[in-house]
Amino acid sequence: MKFIAGLAALSASLALSLAQAQTLAITIDDGPDTRSTPHMSAPQRNQAMLDALARHKVQAALFVTSGHGANTPDGMQLLRAWSQAGHAIGNHTVSHPDLHKVDLASYQQEVLECDRLIRTLPGYQKWLRFTYLREGNTPEKIEGMRSFLREHGYRNAQVSIDTSDWRLNEALEQVLKTDPAADVSAIRSAYLAHVRQRMLAYRELSHTLQGRDIAQVLLLHHNLINAMWLDDILVQAKEMGWKIIPPAAAFADPVYQLEPVRKAAGQSLLLSLGRTLGLGLTPGGERLVDDGDFEIAQLQARGVLPPPAPAAAKK
Repeated sequence: MKFIAGLAALSASLALSLAQAQTLAITIDDGPDTRSTPHMSAPQRNQAMLDALARHKVQAALFVTSGHGANTPDGMQLLRAWSQAGHAIGNHTVSHPDLHKVDLASYQQEVLECDRLIRTLPGYQKWLRFTYLREGNTPEKIEGMRSFLREHGYRNAQVSIDTSDWRLNEALEQVLKTDPAADVSAIRSAYLAHVRQRMLAYRELSHTLQGRDIAQVLLLHHNLINAMWLDDILVQAKEMGWKIIPPAAAFADPVYQLEPVRKAAGQSLLLSLGRTLGLGLTPGGERLVDDGDFEIAQLQARGVLPPPAPAAAKK
């Protein structure tokens, strides 16, 4: 009887595990970006991302860097499209300054100026995504921003899965500027593999640090690579068995109430928690902080990208 009861308990535990799939929220920074890129215009890029999210019935969050175009009539039209589609709208400053390089008052002013632009939009949330994920390199800046957020009722919109999509986007634009008809399928494959690796590695890290699957928050950017392949990212996540949820639902996970002392600049909440506890990178974890070097090296080896410039000769 005990054996049968044990089997029943194991089956119930397995059923619960399968029912509670790993969850994932999609967040997109630096938008709307109105600059010119090869292959697609700014409105085309914007609409392609919105179309991908709509096909999968995903509510995302757009973190607005207003100086990238939202402070112009054309850019505001692109931003309103996100708002009207039901996505959350958050704050990512005006000019994307580095808090480690500017004074505290200047950074706070950028947040307030962006807030004035976005606060009347449907979907507006008092969420701040720190630029470069850097929350200050001195105790005065760190505590100053935490006090500022509390004073203004803002949430720190932290990230658990950081990606280097921006680095692969630079490679994609480089190839298409050289040859608009270039075959970029290898870059697509590298990008999908990169995001998959990050998702799996950060999920493993959440188990190491929290002993469970946390609600993961994925960081992407408003750029060409996601205009072209966000749909593929969403398909891949679903094929991995991950359930995509709204950002507000993910931020309800208590892990996002934690405020680790960040010992390294610009990183995932999970890496910050690990470093606060004195943990080094797990085996293979160096890929979480390499800014896409692994994938870039693979593309260079295949001849998709030019080889790296030779190191300067030693004197």
